[in-house]
Amino acid sequence: MKALPLFHLVVGQPVIVLGEGEAAEAKRRLVERAGAYVVEDDNRDARLAFIAMDSPELATVRLKARGVLVNVTDRPELCDFTVPSLLDRDPVLVAVGTAGASAGLAKQLRMRLETLLPADLGKLAEGLHAARAWLRERWPDAAERRRTLDAALAQGGQLDPLAEGSATRVEDWLMDPDAPAAAEAVTLTITSDDPDDLTLRQARLLGTADAILFEPSIAPAILARARNDAARLELPQEGPMPEGLVLVLRRAS
Repeated sequence: MKALPLFHLVVGQPVIVLGEGEAAEAKRRLVERAGAYVVEDDNRDARLAFIAMDSPELATVRLKARGVLVNVTDRPELCDFTVPSLLDRDPVLVAVGTAGASAGLAKQLRMRLETLLPADLGKLAEGLHAARAWLRERWPDAAERRRTLDAALAQGGQLDPLAEGSATRVEDWLMDPDAPAAAEAVTLTITSDDPDDLTLRQARLLGTADAILFEPSIAPAILARARNDAARLELPQEGPMPEGLVLVLRRAS
């Protein structure tokens, strides 16, 4: 690794932001979103600084001499730290960084991940956090507790973090951790043959479903967005429902 990835807690702390324009404003929004407050460079309590200026060299040298860690927009050679592209499912936070090599690449990777992670992923994390005492009581042995939780969070498990609705199943899982994941059918209405017109939710479900039931009018380009190993069955479907997460694709009338 060329950088040490860290999540730095700054709630209630001063953070220096220097500069004008959209780049500086974006850094101010980021600082405030993380719970810190923005100060000028004369603040002696600040330990982090963002600089978005045309000529940042003097300010960078001055702040570094005081022991402040500095990020300089578009000047990775001057940076003590870089800012990743962030995917926020509070309290789950996914950071994609390239050590300053390409912010555009980090952004595109983050956007792809956006299609995979459910909007309620944070609620799953909160549910597991709230259940910590119960988990320790149910499985006093740490190794057993870890194995059981890993099985539940694995692909196809009861709490699969990429599956729709896992956040609502924490209590049921705690009561019966050995129960198999229930089959679930979700119907999607497809309005276009262009996969770029899929919503984030539709793209994510296509990428995680175990089986696809589709009307003959569904375009092959849409079906190509499904998992390679997902079963594909043309409607009307005869016989038992496939196991796991099943998507039913219908064209808009």
